[in-house]
Amino acid sequence: MYHKNLNSLRFIFYTMGLLSIVIVAGCNPGRQRMEEFNGLYQQGQFHEAEKFCADKINNHTNPGREDLLWALQLAAVQRAQKKYDDSTLWFDRCEDMMKTFDPQWRETDIIGTTLVNDNIIPYRGQTYDGILVNTYKALNFIAIGKDDLARVEFNRAMERQTRAKEKYSDEIQKEKDKLDKLNADKKVDYSKSSDNPDIKSRIQQAYPQIYEFEAYPDFTNPFSTYLAGVFFTILGDVGKARDLLRESAGMVPDNPYIQKDFEVSDRWINDLATPEPTVWVFFENGVGPIKDEYRVDLPLFLFTGHVYYAGIALPRLVERWPATPRLSVQSNGQTFQTEIVGDMDRVIQTEFAKEYPWIITRAIVAAGTKAAAQVAMLQQDENSNQLAAAAIALYSWATTTADLRIWSALPKNFQVARIPMPVDGKLDIRSPQGYTYPIVIHPCRYAIVYIKMVSALIEPTIEVTAY
Repeated sequence: MYHKNLNSLRFIFYTMGLLSIVIVAGCNPGRQRMEEFNGLYQQGQFHEAEKFCADKINNHTNPGREDLLWALQLAAVQRAQKKYDDSTLWFDRCEDMMKTFDPQWRETDIIGTTLVNDNIIPYRGQTYDGILVNTYKALNFIAIGKDDLARVEFNRAMERQTRAKEKYSDEIQKEKDKLDKLNADKKVDYSKSSDNPDIKSRIQQAYPQIYEFEAYPDFTNPFSTYLAGVFFTILGDVGKARDLLRESAGMVPDNPYIQKDFEVSDRWINDLATPEPTVWVFFENGVGPIKDEYRVDLPLFLFTGHVYYAGIALPRLVERWPATPRLSVQSNGQTFQTEIVGDMDRVIQTEFAKEYPWIITRAIVAAGTKAAAQVAMLQQDENSNQLAAAAIALYSWATTTADLRIWSALPKNFQVARIPMPVDGKLDIRSPQGYTYPIVIHPCRYAIVYIKMVSALIEPTIEVTAY
């Protein structure tokens, strides 16, 4: 009976090894689809990109592995086409999906990441995803004149930022508890290995940017905060506006327009002056980061016994490009340059860096579990079980792949120019490439001009809202 069971075990793992290449395709669902979507999006083929995303969503009421990701992409592409109602509907569904996933890190998820990799669990969204969902919904409502609903969305975005630190700490503790329970037999001591100087050195050599970036405050997006401050300024809610603008000025101290807005709100709250008629030109610029994969061989001393293969695959952020460095705005004989108010590379990298130790930890625990299976097989009978152990090693290699899923329709950065209201109501927006986009603003006290440009070679989306 013992030999019969052992032979069955050998056959199972041998089959697992042979099927590993097939399994890889299912374990890393992002790469090819993401590349195809990014190609359509970056070329401005928004209609085709919209259809592509819609075809990838299986069930938004009971979302699966990638449904939230493609819903985010879909809503962003619809917004780029000024399909505001459709975009808002899908952003609403994104929020519903995030609520579905809110009880994070269920035990089945931890087991799945350990036996396979992080791609096996659903994409739940990042904190910055949720903040921008509410911010984009607010912009949609501004565009169609529903300021009361825009106010609700800005409040939700700011609440997300406030709650994020506490929520993150709770989720990390839950994940640690589940990993401790799963790794009770100490096949690999991840608590030491994730801080091992050798591993840190290997990661730093392969991905130095993880330690070499200028972070924003945890879980905040200066663009969302500043845009909310401008919106509440326009509505006359000076107390709320000043608080948000003060926070924005602290996060982006080199932007003169933000500093000016804060100074104006500070004088206003003290009854010294009301804001002059103003136009805010916002510029959503280029495309934000994507992820690629790199592998790190693990030191064998982390494991007990002989193993054929022990390595981890990790994601790293890859920066992409702006549509143009900045835009010029000509008004009343003056020229204003847009300045960065929110750098999405920094926003995403800040959150990514906080998660990275746990991405490494899960990868090491998964490698340890797969290595332990190799060791257990060889300990039965090293000669007769080499084939099965080799099959497990092949399975381990094939399923060692990084989670590359990311909301890639986000921009590289957000910029702004703050301009006195033109007497003739005319603005000329100019790019360094020589393109000019004339804008007419009907008589009003305040106006928001919102420009989205994926590439300098693609016609931008321009929205003008007068107050």
